[in-house]
Amino acid sequence: MTKRRIEIGLLYSRSGSYSLISEACRSGALAAIAELNADPGIDLSFVAVERDPEGNVDLYGPLCDEILSETSARHVIGCVTSWSRKEVIPTLERHGGTLWYAVPYEGFEASDHVVYTHACPNQHLLPLLDWVIPTHGGKAYLTGSNYIWGWEMNRLARERIVRAGGTILGERYLPIGSRDVGRMIEEIRYARPDFILNSLIGPSSYEFLAAYRELGRQDDHFAPSRCPVLSCNMTECELPAIGMAAEGMVAAGPYFRGIEGWPGKGRFGSSHEAAAYVAVRELARLLSHRPGAEAMSLSQLLAEAGTDGGIIDPETHHTVLPAIIARVEGGAFRLVHRRDGVAGDPYLTRSAQSPVPPQLRVVSS
Repeated sequence: MTKRRIEIGLLYSRSGSYSLISEACRSGALAAIAELNADPGIDLSFVAVERDPEGNVDLYGPLCDEILSETSARHVIGCVTSWSRKEVIPTLERHGGTLWYAVPYEGFEASDHVVYTHACPNQHLLPLLDWVIPTHGGKAYLTGSNYIWGWEMNRLARERIVRAGGTILGERYLPIGSRDVGRMIEEIRYARPDFILNSLIGPSSYEFLAAYRELGRQDDHFAPSRCPVLSCNMTECELPAIGMAAEGMVAAGPYFRGIEGWPGKGRFGSSHEAAAYVAVRELARLLSHRPGAEAMSLSQLLAEAGTDGGIIDPETHHTVLPAIIARVEGGAFRLVHRRDGVAGDPYLTRSAQSPVPPQLRVVSS
């Protein structure tokens, strides 16, 4: 079989504050491309057109434009932060391109030009809070990196915790990449919450976890079994950078290595890798044996392909995923709780407990 050659973009930063997540996503995408290209039963081969923004958010839009302007690619696998995702959406709209986004995010978005193959809040944050409040109590301290992910995750958490009868004892943000966690730790020491929601990213999160572990050595109240740190974006790809400070941390996601689920075969290093792999495989399913389909808009692709064998909700462009809660024990994630078959609901419109509409704002550190 003569394979059709189709260019697709890869837009991941190989350096910077979140490079470990980027490398995991890139690895998953490249693995899927290699498998597809070697499969004689598939009539296409993907050619990766890579651009590296080097962790600079100002480069995502121009580099995405470069991919869509200078090559035949109309599909881009990429972006890690919500900031970078929102930077490329206007470019995608101008060129009729599609971004395949393989990282958990804060919801309240459903773009005609984005497919979301990782989890949104009703698949990570809300199940995590629904588990932790009856288990540990409702007194919370919220941390976050000072951008969209941190703001929105904490906004949703505040609403859910207060509605459940809990209390927010403190909330603090750090600039992306900042390691200045001392004031957070002192506030937590004074407030004595039941749990901490950690929406920091990269080195900020690593420094915080190390400092919190030291706090736990000094005061038994902050032992992981009594006052755990929760995360909706921590996976195996970052555990080597954290080391023993990750012990006892509780995370939510659609996949953890060794835990049966999605894709549940244990061969992926993390859910980031798995979600990028699935993005490439699903794109291939939509384009395979359909000459010219690579030039179609996402809405056309989904409408003509139908739902047989597909994973994308044509209305929201999100996916059905398990919501798995796991704790780090002995350097690996161990199952705590799970829900299967949770459909992505980015605006939380399918729940009678829907939070109020978002009010995004800049919050000083």
